[in-house]
Amino acid sequence: MKKDLTVSAVDRQNILNNPYALDEIQRNIGITGITGITGIEYRGETVLLKEQVAAFFELTRRTIENYLSNFEEELKQNGYDILRGKPLSELKLVLGRLDVPEINFGNIKRTPQLCVFPFLNLAMLITESEKARVLRQVILDIAIDAINQRTGGGTKYINQRDEDFIVSYFKEENYRKQFTDALKDCVEMGKAKYPIYTDKIYVSIFRENAQEYRRILRLQLKDRVRDTFYSEVLDLISSYESGLADVLRQKYRELNRKLMPSEVDAIFRDFEHLALWKPLVEKARNKMASRDLAFRDALHLQLKEYVTSLSKRLKYTKRPSKYLTVEPPA
Repeated sequence: MKKDLTVSAVDRQNILNNPYALDEIQRNIGITGITGITGIEYRGETVLLKEQVAAFFELTRRTIENYLSNFEEELKQNGYDILRGKPLSELKLVLGRLDVPEINFGNIKRTPQLCVFPFLNLAMLITESEKARVLRQVILDIAIDAINQRTGGGTKYINQRDEDFIVSYFKEENYRKQFTDALKDCVEMGKAKYPIYTDKIYVSIFRENAQEYRRILRLQLKDRVRDTFYSEVLDLISSYESGLADVLRQKYRELNRKLMPSEVDAIFRDFEHLALWKPLVEKARNKMASRDLAFRDALHLQLKEYVTSLSKRLKYTKRPSKYLTVEPPA
């Protein structure tokens, strides 16, 4: 899926919040190297002044100010600031130590305030500049390479690098057996009942059946769908399977006969609408939609309203490189 950083705030933030991709981008391009302009190291961030940004992108100050007006909250989140008082004095000291003519920064000696800009964030937003377009492609290429390197060259099974995956996976196998045994013992229907009611669970949780999910993740025939689920999704599927198995057996004992498909459908409808599922389903949808877009370049259209950017608290475990832990957004 071709990403357009100028229109997707989520894609922009996923890059800016990913320390590994960001480190690789800054190491490979560097503001000074790619722009010929001296970046300002200020409080752990590399920033530029308005004059520098306008000069590199060959735009007017007014155009830069328009982007600030339209994307102020996002730019603030990623480093834009108006410095006054002590912070301004600190920046002036930094500028004074740079071996760069003051004209490059404008007249700063007497100014009561200065604006500092996050260069990479602006490069992802600006549409009028050819330099910005080229830089966006470089940023995307490096970010994708950085993710692939961290995940062993592929992202299909990135879910398995979560430290909770193995525990959830093996537990789910047991609950799966409980569910299929309940279908076998309690439901008057042929073998089609197993994929039919499995798909009902999938659709209830993430609005896609197994075939749709396979298509979106571009899975091969030999790939098992459950091998690609995140631990939160596996846990919720386990809860559905365990709960439904219990309800089916209770109804079977009550009627003293196998249940007809219409009866099972009615049981399922009542079960999935229980209020207790709502926060768990919403959490699972958010994780699937957001992580798959960020790491697998896969958009679940049925879950697009659940897509959010990943948290800056994303990190890898200290296990061997085959294992990955992604902490969820707050």
